[in-house]
Amino acid sequence: MMTNDKLQKLTLLIAGIGLIPIALGYGLMPEQTLTPLYGFDASNVNLKHIMRAIMGLYFAQSILWFLGFAYPKFRTPAIYGMVVFMLGLAGGRVLSLTIDGRVHWLLIAYLFLELFFGFLGLRLIITDKAR
Repeated sequence: MMTNDKLQKLTLLIAGIGLIPIALGYGLMPEQTLTPLYGFDASNVNLKHIMRAIMGLYFAQSILWFLGFAYPKFRTPAIYGMVVFMLGLAGGRVLSLTIDGRVHWLLIAYLFLELFFGFLGLRLIITDKAR
């Protein structure tokens, strides 16, 4: 049986590694990734600016999660940060689905991953507090 501490570390590592390609897809070369994948023109300088800011935010989150993986004193704040980040994104996606309707299948996959990691993080927090 995996201890809560090991599961926290594994969760933070997987979430941190998993967020990097998403960040790069959003911000490194938006015209080459977002336009063909989602079918909208990502060449606008303001949109590229926003997408690169999102990339920076995603990298910052990954760094926090890697710190939580590597150093016990950062583990709890990193788990809380992951929960807020994942459930915040999921909440925005649910709102968009409700208001805007159906989206690309990959965005639905992101929603399920965000819900999974968000609720797993909550479980890890509750389990840790019970000890």
